[in-house]
Amino acid sequence: MKEQFKKFLNEEQDPKAIEKITSKLTDLLMKGEEVGYIAVQKKPTLTVFPDSIVLTNKRIIICKPKNLGLSMDFTDYTWDDIASTFVKENILGSEFSFGTKTDLAVSIDYIPKIQARKIYTYAKEQLDLLKNPVQTATPVQETTEPVFEEEEEEIEEVETEEVTSFAEILPAAPAVTETYEPLPTQPTGERKLSDLSKEELFDKLQNYKKLLDNGLIMQGEYDAYKKEILSYM
Repeated sequence: MKEQFKKFLNEEQDPKAIEKITSKLTDLLMKGEEVGYIAVQKKPTLTVFPDSIVLTNKRIIICKPKNLGLSMDFTDYTWDDIASTFVKENILGSEFSFGTKTDLAVSIDYIPKIQARKIYTYAKEQLDLLKNPVQTATPVQETTEPVFEEEEEEIEEVETEEVTSFAEILPAAPAVTETYEPLPTQPTGERKLSDLSKEELFDKLQNYKKLLDNGLIMQGEYDAYKKEILSYM
């Protein structure tokens, strides 16, 4: 089993983290499940027990060590639960995030850029297979690298300088038959939703979800916000 995971040590993955994940995954993988890629967090400060993300042909598994590395928490999300994925490149590594169809947002930061691009590409392939199941019989599929748009801004302090980019996958939106309350009038001076990037729209949706979870807005208000934001994504 360990030999199978040596191929995931080519993009700066921590060998100790891969070895620890390998010992745990042996009992976690289901029948017919194969690991497609493993990305390991790499923070600028020394991290003895980094978080990892494992992508298989059936699901995404988030691995978080605890109790000084003696145990590990696993959280998994099947591909048919994933609504969209994002990659944001920063000065120090990248942030890989995804949203579920139940409006849950999950992200892991400080992923080395090449690893983040690999998991994004693999995620895109799996979501494409869900939309076009007949492709599973195709012998070879070309792997395309995501196109990243970069915006650079010169700032005096290097710590606050950031180069950001993102890539997104959105499956076909289901038909909506519910009646939604209209959005409140947008405050004067606030940027219109149509002027925001898809990354900013995703962040705004996350903020509204937090307001709903904290009881600051009603479910009907959140549904209206969500519908309006998704119409611009």
